[in-house]
Amino acid sequence: MTAWQNSSTHSSPTGSQRKVALVTGSTSGIGLGIARALAAAGADIYLHGLGDPSSIKEVIAQLKGETGARIVHGGQDLSRAEAALEMVADAREQLGEIDILVNNAGIQHVAPVEDFPIEKWNMVLAINLTSAFAATQSVLPSMKARRFGRILNIASAHGLVASAHKSAYVASKHGLLGLTKVTALETARDGITCNAICPGWVKTPLVEKQIQAKAESLGISINEATAQLLGEKQPSQRFVTPDEIGQMAVFLSSSAASGMTGSIVSMDGGWTAQ
Repeated sequence: MTAWQNSSTHSSPTGSQRKVALVTGSTSGIGLGIARALAAAGADIYLHGLGDPSSIKEVIAQLKGETGARIVHGGQDLSRAEAALEMVADAREQLGEIDILVNNAGIQHVAPVEDFPIEKWNMVLAINLTSAFAATQSVLPSMKARRFGRILNIASAHGLVASAHKSAYVASKHGLLGLTKVTALETARDGITCNAICPGWVKTPLVEKQIQAKAESLGISINEATAQLLGEKQPSQRFVTPDEIGQMAVFLSSSAASGMTGSIVSMDGGWTAQ
């Protein structure tokens, strides 16, 4: 029994009746948590992302062993919109039509607006926003034809509020929420939903780098820097976990969430309630 037992299924090239999920930026962090949860719930996974090849092989072997899912990997560079199209095409060829698209890939660069390099701005917008648009555009015709699809955009608390020195990241995540709403409106009668999850602080490699930088700049310990980071924004004083976000992704992909589209789900320990 899977999370999608009440929705339509289709056969993959190998005859599998599992759903097919493509999760960008899923070789670590939030994306891996989502991929693991979707696989456990009954999806085959197109794992996407860069990283050490041997580490990625270990992740794939672990996911296969834990869930019995088919797991394939692609390392397309999503700074090019064309690469998002290549990624979708490769996922289709290896696993079948995509039922669940999770746009999670993202990068960060921190600098004041007046010092923000234009090439860094373009890179952040390309990976965080344009790749999500291109991948969404590519999967919609098939989803509409089959009258089933789940599109999840992993935004951020920074899609709702801002922080200094993060102009490109904040702009990209605000844009991702706008894309979510427009996609939801355009597909509201097609059996497709499009929703966004806005995590607060999650202890990922990206956030660990920010903690390290804070510790070094202030001359304090990692523990002190962590406490300061959480204290500035997140009233719960704890990190949201990739597993928690993964479980929310499973729910939003399930038949139970068929009535949710264009929704923005905050998972931020109270950050944006302030």
